[in-house]
Amino acid sequence: MELKKDSHAVSIDMLLIVHSEKQADPGAQPQRRAGLQSIGNGIRKWQKLEENDLYGNLAEKQLPQHSQVITSYDNQGTHLTVEVHPQDSMPQLLKRFSLAKRLQGDKNGNTRPRQPGGKDAHAYPWDRSSLKSMSLDLRQFEKLDTYASQVTVKSGLDELVNDLLQEAHSDLERVRAIWIWICHHIEYDIKAAQEKDRQAFKLTDILRTQKTNCDGYAGLFEKMCRIAGVQCMTVPGYSKGFGYQTGQSFSGEFDHAWNAVYLEGRWHLVDSTWGSGLVDTTTSKFTFLYNEFYFLTHPALFIEDHFPDNKNWQLLKPPQSLRQFENNMYHKSEFYNKGMLSAHPETSVIRTVNGKATITMESCAPTLFMFMLNGKQEHGLLSLRKNGMKLDIYPPTMGTHKLQIFAKGNSDIYSSVLEYTLKCNYVDLGVRLPAELHQPMGPSWFSEQMGILKPSHPDPIIHTSDGRCSITFSVEEGINVLASLHGDDDLITEETQRRYIFQLHREKRTELKVQLPRAGKFALKIFVKKRQEPGNYIFVFNYLLCCSNTKVTWPMFPESFGNWGQDNELLEPLSGVLPANRNVPFKLKLHGVAKALVKGQDTWPLTLNSEGYWEGSCSTAGCQEVYVMVLENANHNFYSYILKYKVNDQ
Repeated sequence: MELKKDSHAVSIDMLLIVHSEKQADPGAQPQRRAGLQSIGNGIRKWQKLEENDLYGNLAEKQLPQHSQVITSYDNQGTHLTVEVHPQDSMPQLLKRFSLAKRLQGDKNGNTRPRQPGGKDAHAYPWDRSSLKSMSLDLRQFEKLDTYASQVTVKSGLDELVNDLLQEAHSDLERVRAIWIWICHHIEYDIKAAQEKDRQAFKLTDILRTQKTNCDGYAGLFEKMCRIAGVQCMTVPGYSKGFGYQTGQSFSGEFDHAWNAVYLEGRWHLVDSTWGSGLVDTTTSKFTFLYNEFYFLTHPALFIEDHFPDNKNWQLLKPPQSLRQFENNMYHKSEFYNKGMLSAHPETSVIRTVNGKATITMESCAPTLFMFMLNGKQEHGLLSLRKNGMKLDIYPPTMGTHKLQIFAKGNSDIYSSVLEYTLKCNYVDLGVRLPAELHQPMGPSWFSEQMGILKPSHPDPIIHTSDGRCSITFSVEEGINVLASLHGDDDLITEETQRRYIFQLHREKRTELKVQLPRAGKFALKIFVKKRQEPGNYIFVFNYLLCCSNTKVTWPMFPESFGNWGQDNELLEPLSGVLPANRNVPFKLKLHGVAKALVKGQDTWPLTLNSEGYWEGSCSTAGCQEVYVMVLENANHNFYSYILKYKVNDQ
């Protein structure tokens, strides 16, 4: 039945008053009152209540010593309130019908929040429209967020809420102010959570210590919302949070709690525990790190790591089963915070095919990625796409491997956005990637952004049958380019890694001539630097050069010095090692020089022909090194070294 006293009355679905047969002994010890909350899987959890019960029942200190109130809830939110009291006394619950402005729920005076229905449900899967369950412009909260984060506790919870609401002028802003304060002031109590300390639930202790576990976060959020006059519920359930292992199943007692809040005629989901920070899995220490994602999260995203005891609180149509929750791909909050839209495969466990697994990700904007296989950036080829990336991974051994994918987004820090478990039952021994092969692979939007345009080889892998290749691209004005070659043996050292590449500039394009010292796979790294800016060169991307011809044994190019100009061009000789006792022709294009010569045992001048090339020849007899030298100013007698060749032993 429904009882109403006046316009401010409490609405109760059913009230059962039980009269005892015999009046209680006045000297008997009063029984402690508690609320019994069903959490949906046969496990019941006692919660100590203080001050006003969350649903408007009297506080313990306000009850006569001979009365006991028990409230029970089921999965659908139906609740039964029973009061046992002396036969001739007035039931305390009847006295409460016209009390408590704070117990007023909605505008009709209902204190029991409306259960979620069809109009609360969002479509599943996610439609990519928004990360939020309602339209929000976060800029509107900037002033409120700053204010709420700086409010301090002066006395009790009521005064704290009143202080927070000074700058809040709508239910949405009231909820936002409460959310911001909790996320910036309440620390996750790891010890209490591990010990399941019930004292961590008490609101007075939470305000005093400013520490609690997830139940305390949810209880505090609910209580503060109700003081503010906003309907709010605590929702228990399973979560893919601290300690979660990919692919694990859930059973037994629920491990987490969060909230549903009623705004603008619809239920919305928040998790202030996860909004406040994170726990380091290695040190088990909590760090405040605000996470906007868990404020009014779109239910189709919230279900990825929150499974409520009551499927109605998924706020989804259709709702997901527990098995689906366990098997669905877990996208961390950073996946969406960094602008990711989707990832394939959509399962957390991947089995390799012929020793290879391929992962693709789609993002709403160009984003930088990196990966780690078993904690190392090895055994994979990651190429950037305009809105996403593609990763081919080659586990080096059979068995189970952990793959982590990181994204940079708009910040300067890479964050882990996705984890896979790889099952490998075959290793392709022919796929051995250089350890120095860093990410990303091949030209992309990022290389364009760094000033490298229109590459001759858009694909990240280059195959060469004779061990040589030529790569060209345009370079923006004021950009210097540097390249180095890396293999997995001792043939290429730190001193010689740039000697197998010769860099030329023709018209507005840069050419990299590459000669491989042997057959195999090599990483060709590309770096850039603005000429006018100090600092080091910045890595942009690399190519994977592949040669299967075992007859390949190319020597290094000649060593170039600082006076070798950006626009100079070497036609011959390209080999850095010259034959002994030979007459070797030279042909170069040199800009801004008055004279040029080649110096060995003797000196041979070069002459400038009609096409603008300096030509001549040099004998290598009797010398171990040959130099190309230039005179930049005809009025000076000082020649500069620009190239150095070695001469084979006789």
